[in-house]
Amino acid sequence: MAVAALITWLITAVGGFVMLGLWLSRGGPRPDSGSRLASALVFPHFALAVVGLLVFIAYLLVGGAALAWIAFVLLLPVAVLGFTMLARWLRSRRTTTPESRFPVPVVVGHGLFAATTLVLVLLTALGVG
Repeated sequence: MAVAALITWLITAVGGFVMLGLWLSRGGPRPDSGSRLASALVFPHFALAVVGLLVFIAYLLVGGAALAWIAFVLLLPVAVLGFTMLARWLRSRRTTTPESRFPVPVVVGHGLFAATTLVLVLLTALGVG
């Protein structure tokens, strides 16, 4: 279960890096960009996801149920921020913003793999599998 969680987390990260790169290259963080994805959402989402991934990797390397639980708890605000950004992205699809042309398969894949990761990390923390 833990290895599956790591794999889905890494796939999720790839999609996240694609979207972050597109958003940054199109001027997303600039106040005049018109972006609906505020830096106050994007960067904490990214930072907490990276920290959570590092904690989960530490869990895989050294064990300790506490690390798996910490990784799961870190994923909760990541998910909330992600859903908030998804709602804002959906509203920006018909406008010209840095995020309006994110590839739909990347957005959908990122969300599906993120949800799967959240469940797998919870199951890992619970000791299932």
